[in-house]
Amino acid sequence: MSQALSIDVPDGVLQADLALPPQASGLVIFCHGTGSNRRSPRNRMVAEALQQAGLATLLLDLTPAGSAPTQANNHGLDQARRNLLAAVDWTAMEPGLAPLPLGLFGASSGAAVALDVAALRPDRIRTVVSRGGRPDLAFECLGQVRCPTLLIVGSADLDVLELNAWAAGHLRASHDLLVVPGASHLFSEPGALQSVAEASCRWFAQHLSRT
Repeated sequence: MSQALSIDVPDGVLQADLALPPQASGLVIFCHGTGSNRRSPRNRMVAEALQQAGLATLLLDLTPAGSAPTQANNHGLDQARRNLLAAVDWTAMEPGLAPLPLGLFGASSGAAVALDVAALRPDRIRTVVSRGGRPDLAFECLGQVRCPTLLIVGSADLDVLELNAWAAGHLRASHDLLVVPGASHLFSEPGALQSVAEASCRWFAQHLSRT
């Protein structure tokens, strides 16, 4: 069961859905790409797998209610970064969430936003997972990311695979590039998104620990 929330940020109010399993071992915030929102069926499928693995999840819109969707330009990414930063800081003030180790799951351009925020909050963000992400859009901060990072790309998503390989070469923190055989950008092929979910569960279980 998820709980609908409203999170106050400088730009307005973000709508979010929080799922908090009993004795959660960590919290994962989802950062969607441009043109998407917290209702993304692909992100929700991964979130459900994480919940079953004992992790709390927070799916949120990166633009305030009533605003136009975030665009993959400097202004849009700056706004998404500000709002994700505010949401991360909000979790640190919530008694039920503050003790939980925090990870970020970014899709498409949302992966760039997640990496930016990880570089800005190194003491709060434990790890990042990117699905079909555009880490190249965060090129200025790649060398400043200090947390373990998993880049997941489909083998048929050739342009994005090349960009992720380039970004991996600029990450100084521990990282891994996982290529899902036969998968395209949306991981719509049979079993592809399940592979993303399983890899994400393993990664977050490894890196989100209270010890």
